[in-house]
Amino acid sequence: MSIQEAQQTVDTWIRTVGVKYYSELTNTAILMEEVGEVARLMARLYGEQSFKTPEQASTAPAELADEMADVLFVLMCLANQTGVDLEDALRKNLDKKTRRDATRHAENPKLK
Repeated sequence: MSIQEAQQTVDTWIRTVGVKYYSELTNTAILMEEVGEVARLMARLYGEQSFKTPEQASTAPAELADEMADVLFVLMCLANQTGVDLEDALRKNLDKKTRRDATRHAENPKLK
């Protein structure tokens, strides 16, 4: 599925199952909440924090994937609401980064 197809799929879902979009401000708050849930899992899976139970640790990789999908879903909602074509925006962003950072990372001694 392309990013544009995914945005259309999210839009169709919102307009049928979800009834309508939440406001842009509400969706921004929801996006921050979802990013926080990803951060919580990353801190436990890859950082120094631990899970409270072994069961939480065993389900965490699947939960991380689900939380990342939540972030993507809400980001696509916001893009749809604000008229942003994420596929085009990502392409332009990568072009910008490529021009700006053409030698920067290769010459960074911290990355060697």
